[in-house]
Amino acid sequence: MTRPLVLGHRGACGYLPELTDGALRLAAELGADGVEIDVVPTRDGRLVVRHDRVLTPTTDADAVLGAEVRVDDVTWADVRRLRARERYPDLRPSSAEHDGEEPLLVLPDVVRLAEQLDLLLVVEIKDAAAFAAVGLDPAPLVARDLDGAGCGIVLESFEKTPLDALAPLAHPAMYLVDDEGGAPDETRTYAEELADPAGLRRFAGVSLATSLVTPERVAVLHAAGLDVWTWTLRPENRFLPPEHRRGADPAAPGDWRAHWGAIVDAGVDGVFADHPDLAVALLDLPR
Repeated sequence: MTRPLVLGHRGACGYLPELTDGALRLAAELGADGVEIDVVPTRDGRLVVRHDRVLTPTTDADAVLGAEVRVDDVTWADVRRLRARERYPDLRPSSAEHDGEEPLLVLPDVVRLAEQLDLLLVVEIKDAAAFAAVGLDPAPLVARDLDGAGCGIVLESFEKTPLDALAPLAHPAMYLVDDEGGAPDETRTYAEELADPAGLRRFAGVSLATSLVTPERVAVLHAAGLDVWTWTLRPENRFLPPEHRRGADPAAPGDWRAHWGAIVDAGVDGVFADHPDLAVALLDLPR
């Protein structure tokens, strides 16, 4: 079996505040094959590298711009004043020590970084319908910012519309799934629709929540010609299934090796990890 890709989820966000230059560079240093980022548009059409439409969870926007600021209500000039913060300061205090150190990025910044470091760049398009409804359709903004990119690009979204709109760019597209049906027959019908509607290959693959990964489901998706990725590998108890938690401290590592190992053994082609070095080390062990 080919070794799955290791993709730094928002960079190496288990160690540094997510989606910063430092977190993305660290992912490369820790052996990641690529990095995953999220993009959301400002009011003036700049694609900011953030996961949330509301900026307060991972920036100092509350202090600088006011509480509950939405990215599409402000301009890039406003966003440039912000600094990144750790999303889970109670779970990852060593990362939170770096709060306030790094500015936010826009998509062209990360394209240049991926080119420099020879990284695969996975771009998740967030809340496309909601942004399009206020006149900020992300698809043409993504097309603009990826024009001439000199690194490998994969596009992903929980929504099919922006991926279909960007199909002329010929970048592989992964459809994100967190609620797919459980029965093999349901998976088979679903996979065939994604892979071959009206005789046209629509998506390169599916990226499943870890809770959906089973050998049976992966086999069905592979049979339809789809790659299977999974998100997100995290070692802390808080993020592990109950049977893999060890002790009562949500920040303590649980039996992540067993949990991740079962996912890898199911046959996935790529994994998103907050701690890319742990995923690389696990994959390098004999299986």
